[in-house]
Amino acid sequence: MEHQVQSEQSVQSENLQDPPKKEKSEALEWLKAIVIAVVLVLLIRWLFFAPFIVDGPSMQPNFHTGERIIVNKIIYDIRAPKHGEVVVFHVPSEGRDFIKRIIGVPGDTVKVEGDTVTVNDEVIEEPYIQDALNAKHENNELYNTESNFPNEQVPDGVVPEGYVFVLGDNRSNSTDSRRIGYVPYSDIIGRADLVFWPLEDIELIKH
Repeated sequence: MEHQVQSEQSVQSENLQDPPKKEKSEALEWLKAIVIAVVLVLLIRWLFFAPFIVDGPSMQPNFHTGERIIVNKIIYDIRAPKHGEVVVFHVPSEGRDFIKRIIGVPGDTVKVEGDTVTVNDEVIEEPYIQDALNAKHENNELYNTESNFPNEQVPDGVVPEGYVFVLGDNRSNSTDSRRIGYVPYSDIIGRADLVFWPLEDIELIKH
């Protein structure tokens, strides 16, 4: 009988201690889940996506200084860059990153003569700057007053294998392939996919 009472007391005592242990265990599980979630978010961001800030006028009227964009870092591990895509890439000679639009891909012959851009002897359509072109042409002005291509700095108009030819949308105020030459795939950080700040400018980027 004495043994039975002691056993019941022991069981009762353990039951009284269970709730704190259970709460502590649940809190620990929540903490683990939160830590894992944060690590996954950081890992995904580091490996697959990255935020960048637009700095400078070279992509106006489509991108403006201070806008925050999300860059897809893995798309070009899956496939090659395509015409019209907006990319962020590193320029070693400048020690910084640029954002421009792909006009030519490997094997293309590119020419820029004023506001006429041809790829493989065909004039390309550029709806992303058409309004700006029209506004200038209505005043008998050129939109591109900077330089043509090929030129003395980049005399070969054929895009080499593993490179792209890029232009800024703001043709008269852009340091692009007309001056820095072709951009190697290895320098491309990724494709700009989303403007997420400021809030009124949030949009998926059209390519």
